[in-house]
Amino acid sequence: MNSIAKTEQVPSAGARVQLVFIEAGGGHRASAMALQSVLAKQKPNWRVEAINLRDLLEPLDFIRRLTGLRVEDFYNGLLKKNLTAGIGPMVRMLHLLVRQMHPGMVTALTDYWTRERPDLVVSLIPHFNRAMFEGLRKADALAGEKHTPIVTVLTDLADYPPNFWIERQEQYVICGTTMAARQALAAGLPDRLVLRSSGMIVQPEFYRIPEISRAQERERLGLHSELPTGIVMFGGYGSHRMEMIARRVAASGLKTQLLFMCGHNQKLAVSLQAMKLPFPHHIVGFTDQVPYFMRLADYFIGKPGPGSLSEALVVGLPLIVERNALTMAHERFNTDWVLQNGIGAVVRSFAEAEKAIAPMLDPEQMNNFRQHVAAMRNRAVFEIPGMLESIMAAAGATRVIDRLGA
Repeated sequence: MNSIAKTEQVPSAGARVQLVFIEAGGGHRASAMALQSVLAKQKPNWRVEAINLRDLLEPLDFIRRLTGLRVEDFYNGLLKKNLTAGIGPMVRMLHLLVRQMHPGMVTALTDYWTRERPDLVVSLIPHFNRAMFEGLRKADALAGEKHTPIVTVLTDLADYPPNFWIERQEQYVICGTTMAARQALAAGLPDRLVLRSSGMIVQPEFYRIPEISRAQERERLGLHSELPTGIVMFGGYGSHRMEMIARRVAASGLKTQLLFMCGHNQKLAVSLQAMKLPFPHHIVGFTDQVPYFMRLADYFIGKPGPGSLSEALVVGLPLIVERNALTMAHERFNTDWVLQNGIGAVVRSFAEAEKAIAPMLDPEQMNNFRQHVAAMRNRAVFEIPGMLESIMAAAGATRVIDRLGA
């Protein structure tokens, strides 16, 4: 693992950079949008495009032609209905489909990149990196140009091999954890292609400290101004486990209050409201103000998704997560990571939620958690633009440099 070797910085003004994402889970798009917004400020002369891989490969989706359902829609449906135990078998099935579709995908991507000539391709998705790499290389050959650099930015804390994030090919990978970097090296990538960021990509809004009074804002929402506050989040569709957490806190008599983030799940919001909970709480539907609500909390409760965990840590919140048979296979490492870094607690089931919340209410234990959280210092979204510029420089003469030097 290494930083990119210092090279004479070549001009990158006018560089065309493509950020490739998919809609599955929402985190890939969110990471692409976050990186695009920071690049717009740090590299205003670059032409940065967010590309949905679905739009390029739509004609090949025989599953949709047969069933009327896109693969990512099926995946998102599982998340919405909390059927996450089925994700592992689905990944294996998806890899079979990817192998079947590989020749057609390579052809489609070759055609696209023969017409559209970027100076750098940045993948923020798993599963399709081999097809993208081969399509780009064939397009380079047809154009008679030098190899266009391609980099994969992992939006998971670790890979889930084989053929998930990391492929053994001449491609940079940017890893947000030591584990992911070790996996890349173990997969056979040379040290020069494995780069470390300080964490996952997080929207810049989470780094902005608003000029608000937490006490006043809590009171405005009907909460106690000083009572320890947890924020309960399970993605854009919530989870019935939020009701379980509410019942456990109510039964335990813990001196805490909760913000319930229900997302698009109006049925869940109505159900929580009907519970007539004995402790202060506030129920939130779908909102784009997640950073605001996180700023009002003291600790986080939710599923161990890399995005929500990273957002909570940037805001300074210790974590409470669950690990059991329902935990998605590619997110199980995340629970180990929480414990290894001393940044929170892991429970077998949220039926035991009160056991993990109690330490968050103890000043000494909470201070210990906060010190470990503060030590994380994730600045990945601001670091990666410089890495991308160095990757283009290390690649030699990209098309934009050829044009500028002509």
